[in-house]
Amino acid sequence: MEHPDSILIVDFGSQVTQLIARRVREAGVYSEIAPFQSAAEVFDRMRPRGVILSGGPASVADAGSPRAPQAVFDAGVPVLGICYGQQVMNAQLGGRVEKGNSGEFGEAYVAVDAGCGLFDGLWQEGERHQVWMSHGDHVAALAPGFRPVASSPGAPFAITADEERRYYGMQFHPEVVHTPDGGKLIANFARHVCGLAGDWTMAEFRATKIEEIRAQVGTGRVICGLSGGVDSAVAAVLIHEAIGEQLTCVYVDHGLMRAGESEQVVSLFRGHYNIPLVHVEAETLFMNGLAGVTDPEAKRKFIGKTFIEVFEEEARKIGGADFLAQGTLYPDVIESVSFTGGPSVTIKSHHNVGGLPERMNMKLVEPLRELFKDEVRDLGRELGLPEVFVGRHPFPGPGLAIRIPGEVTKERCDILRKADAIYLEEIRAAGLYDAIWQAFAVLLPVRSVGVMGDGRTYDSVLALRAVTSTDGMTAQAFQFPGDFLPRVATRIVNEVKGVNRVTYDYTSKPPGTIEWE
Repeated sequence: MEHPDSILIVDFGSQVTQLIARRVREAGVYSEIAPFQSAAEVFDRMRPRGVILSGGPASVADAGSPRAPQAVFDAGVPVLGICYGQQVMNAQLGGRVEKGNSGEFGEAYVAVDAGCGLFDGLWQEGERHQVWMSHGDHVAALAPGFRPVASSPGAPFAITADEERRYYGMQFHPEVVHTPDGGKLIANFARHVCGLAGDWTMAEFRATKIEEIRAQVGTGRVICGLSGGVDSAVAAVLIHEAIGEQLTCVYVDHGLMRAGESEQVVSLFRGHYNIPLVHVEAETLFMNGLAGVTDPEAKRKFIGKTFIEVFEEEARKIGGADFLAQGTLYPDVIESVSFTGGPSVTIKSHHNVGGLPERMNMKLVEPLRELFKDEVRDLGRELGLPEVFVGRHPFPGPGLAIRIPGEVTKERCDILRKADAIYLEEIRAAGLYDAIWQAFAVLLPVRSVGVMGDGRTYDSVLALRAVTSTDGMTAQAFQFPGDFLPRVATRIVNEVKGVNRVTYDYTSKPPGTIEWE
């Protein structure tokens, strides 16, 4: 959809490119991401009021490395280059980039050496500010017209500016939370430099996506998989608003859900919404297929493949469906495969991204693919979904299967379900549920010796996980009050047969992921 007041983000394959779009949207400005390979076409279609060039893993100094479309520089619109984007802009405009020997990574401090449009109402000359660096190469000679306006010990050209052409470059990453003022710098670019009003809202996103869904689907039928989480629920309601009775929802009960979840999903969509819902009992199918499978990627791919097969079968039963709707989010995509086809690195396959089989009889409808979790919650509220669904902690599509390292069995699922329910019950009772991004239990493939009464036990070990996050891309372990974890551990060991030891996972993301598999 065309939007008159927009910013185009040219993606060079950074793992955090979507965070740039997120910061732009937080400033109330519409943005789209295009891979550098097709950015010229998108630039011509959008006619944006500004362009941001992302970071990326390549070296500008290498022959054949990615470049920005020349049309960007010929159009006279403001341009902001971030990390690789700063380097490629300088290289294309007459500067020089050199490969670094050591680079600069992590927290750094930049000194503001002069004023520029990015600093309006924010930074003053002579101040020092924290930023987050992640670069090996560096700009060795500025392109004509540029001047340095901020520096760090490892980056003399930490921020550069050509005020006449409204070109700016940053060697650090303003889009990540580790640059505290980064969002404000991007907002200054969007609002002050590009002159945009900042009046784009989630209501506009809703209207835009409804039109996109209608244009994609036409008169076709859509089948939507409900997982019980906020993502699939929001996707289903949005698609239903767009195409009405052309949508049929399918809830596959694979035996990997949390306690009471299946009943809640079926009750909400059959009782609250006028959306046709098919409830498929498929526990035996999934458990038989997971028997003996221990590799995490194999689990994900089996679950994704089997989901699609069930959907295809249900589509045939209702007379055929042309499209499969999914609640895929951007963090799912960026960890599985580059969102825009760029050269970013695969972290793990998500069941509804990397787990799809090569042969599929339906085309995908993924209206949330460009959103982060908190933006999906905002969209859910915009659509009027009940808070019980909108505010739920994330739950992975493969369900409990990826919270049981090793082989998945019904017995182990039942143990984990009981323990997880106790954990979440205590979190809610303590008034901590909304302060936590995601909390869950993991049943480990480990047994330990214990003593209960006067007898020896040799039972399973359970790990508890709770994290805080804003977007799912980074996360920190939640710090519970002193008596909380001992109380939960005591309840689990006393009430869940088969568990005699409970641990807590303090690992941040990175280096860990939020889920264990």
